[in-house]
Amino acid sequence: MFRCLARLLTLILCLCLWCGAAPGADAAPANSDDPVAEVARVFLTQRAQALDGTVTVTVAPATATLPPCPAPRAFLPGQGQPLAGRVTVGIRCQDSGATVRYRRARVSVSGDYWVTARALDAGTVIGADMLEQRHGDLAGLPDQALTRRDQLLGLETRRPLAAGVVPQSHQLRRPPLIERRQPVTLVAGGEGFRITREGRALDEAGLGGQVRVRLPDRQVVTARVTGPGEARVQY
Repeated sequence: MFRCLARLLTLILCLCLWCGAAPGADAAPANSDDPVAEVARVFLTQRAQALDGTVTVTVAPATATLPPCPAPRAFLPGQGQPLAGRVTVGIRCQDSGATVRYRRARVSVSGDYWVTARALDAGTVIGADMLEQRHGDLAGLPDQALTRRDQLLGLETRRPLAAGVVPQSHQLRRPPLIERRQPVTLVAGGEGFRITREGRALDEAGLGGQVRVRLPDRQVVTARVTGPGEARVQY
């Protein structure tokens, strides 16, 4: 009888200790003892300040137990790696072997962007009433998304766009001021003089775009569109 009671008391004590320890295990911060993660977080936060919106950086925990990394310095490996979305950060350790480590992170940028308020046909010049503002993570948008309204107004759709989509740069263009086979006035000049010649466009182009123009002598020159039916030769 005495032995059974002792076993029962021991079991109750073990259950109490297990229940009391469980909450403390969940409360421990994931990166409280991870200086490499903190260096990566600060580095990405500083680099992402140029992005429009509120930046949040989350660094993934290390996948293996590694020795300490003295004086860690962060860098972005590779060329042209985006600063938003999923990012890989390089960490150089100032140890005798100049160790380099890599950590995964996600940079979220919360801000405003614009979507089509209704379906748009190809060849539609975008006006203010055709756009609707949204708020969310800009890092989740397509790479070529145009997020500011001033980037979109006055552009022409190259293809039909459904309602509620974020327009991308390859889907839009400046409305052509010069059409193919259209007569074009070429302007060239400098300080105190101006020369004009007439030709015919071989391409179509919008304001600021380049167009090839064939002259009456069959010579072809490239010029920059400055207005309807007019382009300037660059020297």
